[in-house]
Amino acid sequence: MPSLFQTTRALHAHLHALGRWLAPLGLRLLLAWEFFESGREKWQGSNWFDDIQAGFPLPLRWLPSALNWQLATWMELVGALMLLLGLATRTTAAALIGLTVVATAAVHWPTQWDSLAELAQGYAITDQGFGNFKLPLLYVVMLLPLLLNGPGALSLDAWWQRHPLARVASTPRSWGLLAAAVALPLSWLLPAAALGLLLAAGVLLLVACNTQQASA
Repeated sequence: MPSLFQTTRALHAHLHALGRWLAPLGLRLLLAWEFFESGREKWQGSNWFDDIQAGFPLPLRWLPSALNWQLATWMELVGALMLLLGLATRTTAAALIGLTVVATAAVHWPTQWDSLAELAQGYAITDQGFGNFKLPLLYVVMLLPLLLNGPGALSLDAWWQRHPLARVASTPRSWGLLAAAVALPLSWLLPAAALGLLLAAGVLLLVACNTQQASA
């Protein structure tokens, strides 16, 4: 008769196996719907970015508000589709995190606060003069597991990893190109992090170049 420890361990193993399929899928489906709804509202609505353009981080505030409106709209709509399919999930999550941080800075962050207690009052859904950054913060926290752990087993990314051609995509060159691709959307929001990714991309591409020369 199995002991309680063995039964618990077996249960954990089964839950872990199910989690590879269901946990990331749940995050992807919920986030896909939320970003789709937001993108659809922008697509069907009128541009109100003129009122908040000054709150955008540089260099976005230098761009026309109509361009920022289109960028936000299509990033949300395309990002929702990519999350639904589990395709390029890490890159999509990174881009949507950047988009959410920009939206927080421009819309949801308190215009002014003098103490951490006042800032904490902005952790709310409705704006009562102290901001309302609760919802975007939850989105960022939900996107982080997809960025760090990937989309899970039930995704096109997982299918691609099982494909023979995926071996080509596991080279330092591929990782370097991915790091550069993630750095680009982050460069206008988190310059220091983007610079670090670009440096890592340069190192990986240099390693790939030297490996190719050595094998030639």
